[in-house]
This record gives sequence, structure tokens and C-alpha cells, in this order.
Amino acid sequence: MGLVGLYGVGWELSRPVPARIGPAPVELQAEAITFRSESGSTIRGCLSRGTTHGGVVLLLPGVRANRLAMVDRALVLHAAGYSTLLIDFQATGESPGDAITFGWRERLDVIAAVQTLRRMLPGEPIGIIGTSLGGAATLLAAPALDVQAVVLEAVYPSIEVAVENRLRMRFGTLGATLSPLLIVQLRPRLGVSPSDLKPIDRIGRLRCPIFIIGGIVDQHTTVADTQRLYAAAREPKELWLIPDAAHVDYLRTSDVCWRFSIVRFGLGNPLTHRCSHRAAPVQRTDLQIG
Repeated sequence: MGLVGLYGVGWELSRPVPARIGPAPVELQAEAITFRSESGSTIRGCLSRGTTHGGVVLLLPGVRANRLAMVDRALVLHAAGYSTLLIDFQATGESPGDAITFGWRERLDVIAAVQTLRRMLPGEPIGIIGTSLGGAATLLAAPALDVQAVVLEAVYPSIEVAVENRLRMRFGTLGATLSPLLIVQLRPRLGVSPSDLKPIDRIGRLRCPIFIIGGIVDQHTTVADTQRLYAAAREPKELWLIPDAAHVDYLRTSDVCWRFSIVRFGLGNPLTHRCSHRAAPVQRTDLQIG
């Protein structure tokens, strides 16, 4: 692959992905909201109100995705009594922006979303579920986040690892050689350095229970990557590695276990993975939102 080709790949990965979203499913009884973020964007999303004092969960999508990717999770949580906030990160969906920054500007959207929830739902405990980039942005926002629980799904430990994994999938061992040619584009293209995009360096600053989920056959974020992230986190923490799951929507891959695990996590009971035929053993702690 030539230098021009790699530059084109860098542009394709970071270019904005606008989309017309439309209203949320009627089951969520959600209201459209907007708020300003220090990323420079006006963030658009939808807020669904649940049981008073039942807690609220901020749902954060992966790279190049928008809030529609988190609707199924919102429906599960809404049925359990939670309030939920789904947002489009800057440069995706209906939130404007000039580039995706792999968590750097998006971390400011996370902070702004939490502040908005504090204003709109005062006194409610707040949890976050972040997939891939959504989880990375959450960690990069630490320690500024005032939240009571965090769930991380398929989150990369560093941008170097994320890029190399993806290039290895496509080009084999040559991917390790090509990776620096993409990484070097970060500062001139996005104004961010690789050292800024290391969620593994920030996870220890989160002072709340953390539930980390990974797929055993995921090549984008490998088991070793997920285990490294888990090792760097503070207690209380828990790890769930899902057999036969790749870099996919874990709710759809392991539906019953995901529903059971996440709801139990949030309601303040110890996680007890009764779906032992589908979920790998985990280390248990008393993780809760409120």
C-alpha cells in the first residue's frame, strides 16, 4: 500500500459521518435534547426518563456509529426502570464536527453529557455504557467524570494497538510495519498525539465500579488487550470475556447474559453470571450505580 493510499485510509477513518436520525422508538418515550460541548459541537441526543431515583445510564456508541447503535440497550434499560441518554458524538449522526478524533474531542462530549444529566436529573446516580470509541472517550475523560459506574465494551488500550490490530487483520505481519504510517497522521490531521489516546493510562483514575467486557475471538480488541485494560483498573472491577464473540454488538451476541449482567450491575446486586454456558468465568465484586 502506497503513502497516498494510507493517507486516504486516514481520511476515511476520521472523516465526519453525518446522518439523519429521526425520533427515538415510541417505547422509550424520549425527548430530543441538545447541549454544547467544549469539543466545539452542539451535541444532539434523546433522553428517556425512567423510575425516579432509579438511576440514569449514558449510552455511548463506537467509532463512526451514532445513537441508533445504542437503542437496543436503551430499551433493555428502560424496561428495567432506568433513565437513559443516547447521544451522537461530535462529527457523527446529527452532531456537527470536522473530524472523528478517536476519543480525544469525544471525551469532552462525555463530560458535557454528564453535566447535562446532573442539571436535568439532579440527584440521580449516573452510569455509562461505552462501546469501543465510546468507552475510550469515557476513560480519556477521567478523572473529570462524576459517575457511579462504568461498563466498557471492546475498548482499545491505546491507539497504536488499535491501528496495528486492524492492519494485521488486513495485511498480516506487514500491518505492524504500516501502522506507524497511519499513527504519524494524528497530529497534523487531528491535532492530537498518540500519547493522548491511551485509555489504559487513564482507567486507573476512574473512582467507581468498572465492568469490562470483551470477545474471546475479537481481533480488533484482543483478549490480551482487554485483560491489560482490566489489570490497570482500580477495584471494584469485573471482567467478562464472551466465548465466540468478535468485535460485535455483545447484546445481540449474548442477549440473555448481557441483559441479566448489565441490569444486575446497575441495580446494585453482585453480578452473578448464571448464563455459565455462554459466559466465561468472571471475578465478582459488588458493582452498582446507586
